Amino acid sequence: MFVPGISNRDDNKKLYRRKGGGGGGKGGGGGGKSSGSSGSGSSGSSGSVGSRGSSVSVPGATAGRSSAVSYGSGTTKVVSIPQGQPFAGRQSGGATRGSIYGNQQYGSGYPGVSGLGTSGRNFPFVFWPLVWGGGLGYGAAYLHNTNEYGEPNNSSRPGGPMTQAAFYSNTTNSTFHVVADNTTVVALIASISSNCSFASNSSQTPSAFSGAATDPLPEQAIQYYRASSVVLTLDGYNDTAALTGDANATAPPLPSTVDQSLLNCLNGTIGEAVPLIEDSAARMSVSSLGAVGFVYVLWCLSSFF
Repeated sequence: MFVPGISNRDDNKKLYRRKGGGGGGKGGGGGGKSSGSSGSGSSGSSGSVGSRGSSVSVPGATAGRSSAVSYGSGTTKVVSIPQGQPFAGRQSGGATRGSIYGNQQYGSGYPGVSGLGTSGRNFPFVFWPLVWGGGLGYGAAYLHNTNEYGEPNNSSRPGGPMTQAAFYSNTTNSTFHVVADNTTVVALIASISSNCSFASNSSQTPSAFSGAATDPLPEQAIQYYRASSVVLTLDGYNDTAALTGDANATAPPLPSTVDQSLLNCLNGTIGEAVPLIEDSAARMSVSSLGAVGFVYVLWCLSSFF
């Protein structure tokens, strides 16, 4: 994977986790939730928003999928978006959590697809790629695709309009933002609150994202996920290479003062917990098989009488 200041962008054609992103929910270094972290989003109980296996409603143009699952495995089912819906004829679905990580470039995180930008692409995770807004007035054209996917407040976007959440380090001046659709940000605030330690003034609820100059910027992106529909940014980081449209341009290293523990925890938790559309038929079949088995047991017992 690409690590600013260590590897070249060419090294990141394949989709790997950011170094230190870690496996399990705590992301390799963030530790458990401290008393100073923002924790109102999730109690960690079974079924609560952002907890393992919890389901969240996904509004918008989803090609018939209406919910996603935190820590879910994803969907292997590919459907063609029907006529009358946005992007009719494109493919939706087919990607699983093993392909969740992109890299630092907008357009990454699409299984089997490389290159900058998201124009004309299918939706392997069902969710649309995020947009940086059309009003910034600078940067390469590949960053500005609002003519295709609408402005950040587009209510047709799967998961609803784009929002953001801020997570402040309680040991350094590092400030991270997560930007995605509203459903995803709500769930991730809860998942991150259950897994990571951060300052108490961090986000407990999402804030609107409009693509304004005061919002997170494309040159602050340090990791994309889920076919570039989710991004993790770092305030003060200035990857001018992202503004050039050159896939081989060298990005600057992250600041030496960055809170690496929080970064690792955020990156690991997003990768493990970000909601994914699952195969509803497959999930139903499990319960259906259980019901069939129960009926079969009753039938066997009745044969003795």
